[in-house]
Amino acid sequence: MRNPAFVLPDAMKGIGSIIKAVGQGGITHELQEIVALRASQLNGCSACVHAHVQNLRKAGESEDRIAAVAAWREAPFYTDAERAALELAERATRLADRSMDAVPDELWDRLRGHYDEEQLSALILLIGVTNFFNRLNSVVREPAGTSWG
Repeated sequence: MRNPAFVLPDAMKGIGSIIKAVGQGGITHELQEIVALRASQLNGCSACVHAHVQNLRKAGESEDRIAAVAAWREAPFYTDAERAALELAERATRLADRSMDAVPDELWDRLRGHYDEEQLSALILLIGVTNFFNRLNSVVREPAGTSWG
């Protein structure tokens, strides 16, 4: 089956609006791709992992930074701001693993030290739409390297 977002024409209109808003939220394209890559890794979405890796390469990211996203906590390649965003991506993606709050106050404090409300909104929407696409692609078994549309 083709991806439902492309089967029903109005679906992509709404998704496109969210993606446009993320792009206007003041976070860099590279950060968007790193965060989306991490969420896609957690969800096991090969199509999205492949796409985000390719996008990061096109953006000029180093192979070290791309390869180490899965182990960002131990890797020296990320700023404190990126680390906070990656942790947010993990917590928002793995909601079933939470004990109480999806995002503890300590992480919110760190995030607010690096990002304003618009940037945080962009990050949260980005993580949500990434998880949405991960689920669509996993359900229809979208293979890595697929040209969407």
